[in-house]
Amino acid sequence: MPRARKTITAPAWISHRRWSRTKIPAELRAWLLDPASLTDRLKRACGGRFRVQVLDEGWYRPRLDESRVLDMRASSIGWVREVRLLCDERPWVFARTIIPAGTLTGAQRRLVYLGNRPLGARLFADPGMRRGIVELARISHGQAMFSTAVYGLDSKPSIIWGRRSVFRVAGKPLLVTEVFLPELGV
Repeated sequence: MPRARKTITAPAWISHRRWSRTKIPAELRAWLLDPASLTDRLKRACGGRFRVQVLDEGWYRPRLDESRVLDMRASSIGWVREVRLLCDERPWVFARTIIPAGTLTGAQRRLVYLGNRPLGARLFADPGMRRGIVELARISHGQAMFSTAVYGLDSKPSIIWGRRSVFRVAGKPLLVTEVFLPELGV
């Protein structure tokens, strides 16, 4: 008898405006709702011991919820980058970026060559950059992104919180998702 396939569901991403403040953990609220650069905030909190660890990057098909928010066809591929943002070599944030192929034209072609440099520094340095609505989600075991985000952690939480936004650079979209890990130390 064949085994039933485990279904991975997408987290329920909801505009931050629709979340009751009491439902967002108090210790994460300021991090999740901060409109400024997460990279800059992490660098300040780490006292200079910040670095980007690239986990994977390449041309992949985004998940359906990611394709939808970027108005991509489900069959389209994009540049997918997964990193951990480390403070004192401890993973504080897991980040996943989806860049549609159409975004990677002109000056934005350089986004595929970031290596271990933070994307946030590039985005927030661009005076023409626009950030869309911040969406929040509680991400739990069995949902997309959970296993990848907590992989290798000493302590695996039952719930992690994330935020995502569509950024527009020169009018072209990309999706940035940031998941806050237990090591954040808040």
